Amino acid sequence: MARWGVKLGGVKLGGVNLGAVKLALLAGAAIAAVPAQADTLREALAGAYRANPTLQAARADQRANDENVPIEKSAGRPDIAATGQYVEFLKQSSTSFTTPERAINANVDLSVPIYSGGAVKNAVRAAEERVQAGQADLRATESAIFSQVVAAYMDVIGNQALVGLAANQVDVLSTNLQATSDRFEIGDLTRTDVAQSESRLALAQSDLRSAQANLIAARENYVSLVGQAPDDLQPPPPLPGLPDSPNIAVDIALEDNPDLIAARELADAAGYDIDVAGSSRLPRVSLFTGYGYNNFLGTLGGAVTDPTLPDTNPSQTSSEAQAGVSISIPIFQGGRPAALRRQAQARASSALETVIAAERDVIAQVRAAYSSWQASLAIIESSQGAVSAAELSLEGVRAENSIGNRTILDVLNAEQELLNARVELVTARRNAYVAGFSLLAAMGRAEARDLGLDGDGLLYDPQLNFERVEGKWWDWENDPAPVVQSTRTVDIPAQDAEIPPQKSQPAAPAY
Repeated sequence: MARWGVKLGGVKLGGVNLGAVKLALLAGAAIAAVPAQADTLREALAGAYRANPTLQAARADQRANDENVPIEKSAGRPDIAATGQYVEFLKQSSTSFTTPERAINANVDLSVPIYSGGAVKNAVRAAEERVQAGQADLRATESAIFSQVVAAYMDVIGNQALVGLAANQVDVLSTNLQATSDRFEIGDLTRTDVAQSESRLALAQSDLRSAQANLIAARENYVSLVGQAPDDLQPPPPLPGLPDSPNIAVDIALEDNPDLIAARELADAAGYDIDVAGSSRLPRVSLFTGYGYNNFLGTLGGAVTDPTLPDTNPSQTSSEAQAGVSISIPIFQGGRPAALRRQAQARASSALETVIAAERDVIAQVRAAYSSWQASLAIIESSQGAVSAAELSLEGVRAENSIGNRTILDVLNAEQELLNARVELVTARRNAYVAGFSLLAAMGRAEARDLGLDGDGLLYDPQLNFERVEGKWWDWENDPAPVVQSTRTVDIPAQDAEIPPQKSQPAAPAY
């Protein structure tokens, strides 16, 4: 798979398409001005990659899935069993003169499967396909977690900007109210003008409280996903590898989307399940050998008390060994094998239909994400124009109000229009970045390997564990005891709505 032109964190440059450059200019123009100590999106993604409990649990589930391959292989491997027994014969038969009082028995048996109708071979292949499907599911989980982290990151930045805009609006309207009250005192304005200013200020204060609550919620969601509190978040870097058309995006997704890959692998596994089910109608052949040892501990035969009987001295120990070939040929099983095969065929048919459903869903996701991304870019451009026009309009309305050609309500409306335009711009910038990342996720290119996190040496490769366990034979080998890999957040203080000073100015939004 080709690497992307730009990695998050600025490690690699070159080969970026026009859409990515356009989004970079619109969403990340202020990166250079951010203090060096601020948190970055790359750091947030790395934190979630290391310590998110959902992702850690998915990795553990996949390790459990890996064990299905050696479990299925074990059915075709030799089976050795030993049995031992100590017996006290509490009452002997009155007609037997050699019944022992006690005995020790030991047996060792070895069985080696030779032919199982293809059950083992096909079960192993099905398990291997499900391992591949599980690895694809793990990719999908990773991509989903990263998408949530990006959305949470952008929500924090966006809500900080909205709090700054709301706080600035409260300051502006407070100044307006004071000026209006002063002009009312000298008879230049009416009580209606004062009431209008008071109403707008009260609404602005309410909007500020709402924006602060949203910021706190966004920060708590960030803590839940990343495992640490957001500090001073930098504007995000350009998104790499964004496609130039929805058709290109769909073509990439049909090859790389992990959900679609998982569905295909599960369909292949279901095909092997048909052969496993059918194998129950075929013969079973195995080799066997065994060894047995008996010791009656000197109690076999007992003392001879009748002088007319010959004196006997039977051996107190015995042993035997055997070897051979065992064959089992099913004749009639009440229709069970045919039912199992038909059931497996129906499930395979369902799996094939699931592939088509997954493909449809992927295509719809990609096209919708592309459309949302493009719409957000267009909204950014129009909102920037709206902000410029609203700023000019407010300046003109204030000037006209000073000479009596505009009312206080006109000024208040112009200020509200400017605020609305700025809020729309902030929201569009957030939506554009999240939609762009969602598009990459739907294409199957929003994982750690794609985002440059390998530079930290922390990439988790599920294939390594599969290769470690697939050929293991030893019954007594254990992994270390399970320990928690993710971090708790109980010690992280409750989040507040304070924002860094440089992000409180509405003229320089966070994007």
